[in-house]
Amino acid sequence: MKSTESTAFLKGLLEGLSGEIDRSTAQGKLFVAILDAVDTLAKENEELSKRISDLGEYVEEMDDDLSAVEEDLYGAEDDEEDDDDEEDAQYYEVTCPKCGEVVCFDDSLEGDELTCPACGEQLELEFECDGDCKACEREDCDAKDQ
Repeated sequence: MKSTESTAFLKGLLEGLSGEIDRSTAQGKLFVAILDAVDTLAKENEELSKRISDLGEYVEEMDDDLSAVEEDLYGAEDDEEDDDDEEDAQYYEVTCPKCGEVVCFDDSLEGDELTCPACGEQLELEFECDGDCKACEREDCDAKDQ
């Protein structure tokens, strides 16, 4: 039974007991006031429950829309693809000439983006070509001619 139905039942019960409960006495006035307060709370509770339900549906719609946007932006990626990307990435270590901190980074960073996290020194990188120009992607690579 809903709370508004319960309060309607109590109001009917109070009306049925009108011969036994005198509304002009302090106790009668108290019963009526309590019943009115309970009725108000029940109506507010019902309205809040409806609003919460509506908000839940709205949040579900937003979640679906966000999922569609994420899929459009990032594509449908499998976990296996992420693992392959991690395996293909090359990692490097550089020792900061200023503070001696060892800095690790992957090949996605450009050389001018690398700074020492300990002291903020801009690190300059020089790559030595191993003869695989696809790996170094340098235009002036001497190994291209080989």
